[in-house]
Amino acid sequence: MSTKEWPLWEVFIRAKQGLNHKHVGSLHAADLQMAIENARDVYTRRMEGVSIWVVESKHVHASEPSEQEALFEPANDKIYRHPTFYDLPEELNHM
Repeated sequence: MSTKEWPLWEVFIRAKQGLNHKHVGSLHAADLQMAIENARDVYTRRMEGVSIWVVESKHVHASEPSEQEALFEPANDKIYRHPTFYDLPEELNHM
């Protein structure tokens, strides 16, 4: 397999102080192991992360911008889902 045929992988890193993985970029790799190793070399050179996820791009599916209203508008009438009237303690900083 030539490098032109290598699939594209999406890379997610969880930072040392983070609670979730964040998308940091994409790379081409021949297989899963190479994708993880390349992601480590490219995106965690300064020991920023504690966990790496790689997902082959063809397995990532996204909504269309034109579907925004149908997907997200129904939640607007459920005000209890929005934390606008809750008092949160200061020590709770991951909300």
